Amino acid sequence: MRLTINVIVSVALTFLGLLFVTFIIGRVVPIDPVLAIVGDRAPEHVVERVRIELGLDLPLYQQFVIYVGNVLQGDLGESVLTARPVLDDIKRVFPATLELASVATLLGVLFGIPMGVLAAVNQGRWPDQVIRVVGLLGYSIPVFWLGLMGLLLFYATWDLVPGPGRLDFIYDDMIDPVTGVILIDSAMAGEWDIFWNAVSHVILPASILGYFSLAYISRMTRSFMLEQLSQEYITTARVKGVKEWRVIWVHALGNVRIPLVTVIALSYANLLEGSVLTEIVFAWPGLGFYLTQSLLNADMNAVLGSTMVVGAVFIGINMLSDLLYKLLDPRAR
Repeated sequence: MRLTINVIVSVALTFLGLLFVTFIIGRVVPIDPVLAIVGDRAPEHVVERVRIELGLDLPLYQQFVIYVGNVLQGDLGESVLTARPVLDDIKRVFPATLELASVATLLGVLFGIPMGVLAAVNQGRWPDQVIRVVGLLGYSIPVFWLGLMGLLLFYATWDLVPGPGRLDFIYDDMIDPVTGVILIDSAMAGEWDIFWNAVSHVILPASILGYFSLAYISRMTRSFMLEQLSQEYITTARVKGVKEWRVIWVHALGNVRIPLVTVIALSYANLLEGSVLTEIVFAWPGLGFYLTQSLLNADMNAVLGSTMVVGAVFIGINMLSDLLYKLLDPRAR
């Protein structure tokens, strides 16, 4: 019970700190939210009236209290760009980012973990060297360049994948958004033509993002496996005649799964937050694309709301990884 209270207090303080940071960002950036609403040619009395209506004439501590109260009620302000509540906009665009990041993380896990195990088992030999180079490239190549090259080769040159966007235009608005994730909504509706069209659209941007996830997961898996393979229980298992595949994939990898939970969770959170350039290159209508468009149009309510949502996602995923960690390892309870 006491541990639960400590977790709740810790999360509450972290979230309060996140609100404070976003509030300060909104006050120090050289963008006047009043002018963003009324325009730079509005009369002075109109500017002053709007400033009072927004509460920007109050002391900062009062503005912060009002800001926290509004956020806790789900009020992130109104977007200047879309003239809709920011929270409604985020609900509309976030499923696209969730879809892209989820598929990318799945690809990173499916390929990254086996590659990391293979590299550890073959430490110093050519498979290890190849996998380490692949991981190094994943950290070094700019994601926007890789995305552009992917479109140039697989779309423009070889015509293996469709163009940017989530669907071909003929399928737009043909699926009622239940979850907002087209892959799920189309499967639930039994619209398999739309489902496979969505798969063909997501595979290239998800592979680009998944490559960076793969690089991180494979490197960490290799590191964890090398540590486990040097332990005495592994030597004991081999001496007892346990088959090598079982020593590696059951005993060693079984003890690695706990720290890997944290690695995968952090990778997933980074993809949810760091897919901005990929969404721009592929015209993917997600949170990153929305955030960029808002920033270019000085829409600070949308920028701060999106930033706060990204931070809240990080907090939520960290809580989930801690929970999974305790479920997998009773010693951590």
